[in-house]
Amino acid sequence: MSSDVKGLSAEEALLKLQKGNEKYMSASVNPGDVSPAIRKDTCENGQFPYAVVITCSDSRVIPESIFSAGIGELFTIRVAGNVVNDFQLGSVEYSVDHLGSNLVVVLGHTNCGAVGAAMGGHADGFIKTITDEIKAAIGDETDGYKASCLNVENSIGKIKSSLHMADGVKVVGAIYHIEDGHVEFMEDK
Repeated sequence: MSSDVKGLSAEEALLKLQKGNEKYMSASVNPGDVSPAIRKDTCENGQFPYAVVITCSDSRVIPESIFSAGIGELFTIRVAGNVVNDFQLGSVEYSVDHLGSNLVVVLGHTNCGAVGAAMGGHADGFIKTITDEIKAAIGDETDGYKASCLNVENSIGKIKSSLHMADGVKVVGAIYHIEDGHVEFMEDK
């Protein structure tokens, strides 16, 4: 595995994501390494993702592309509405404790269908478990962008209150703007 990602600090990982998003803003293809060599290396030597990204299942939100990352760089967890339950918490815990990731990013996005469904109250079946979680996070918020931010903050809170994070591990929120491709890290607001 490329030595430039193994063991990055949370700050170094955040900077790498920000620079990757800058590349993505003008890219036509993902410049991340998906070569036969990296596939072989990660098979033989394991994975050491520098960041965990919990994001929505939306087909327009592709973390490896958004952050110009290749194989073995991101530990991506996808679920509609980027909600967090025990499955996501276990996945975060695994990546941080066993793979050495020092940065956890909860990545929401604009025009999120799950957030919209929660605001509109129009969900049935299993989808309702997701929209009920989002509705609890956003309350009566009617602005989609603000609701997405509140939903991200709720997931961050669940991670921080449920998992013991070692020193040096950072949990941050971000919003991906599907209109133009930029990622707004919430700590930058």
